[in-house]
Amino acid sequence: MRALVAAVIGLVAALALVFTMTAMGSPSGGTSPKPLLTTVPTHP
Repeated sequence: MRALVAAVIGLVAALALVFTMTAMGSPSGGTSPKPLLTTVPTHP
């Protein structure tokens, strides 16, 4: 019985975290103006 109660509490906590993150929305970010390096530099 204790395991069932612990599982329910954990599930409620996880769902509360998910709903909190969803309510906050996605962060407003942007892309970097600098291009990414896609090649490996030559070995000296």
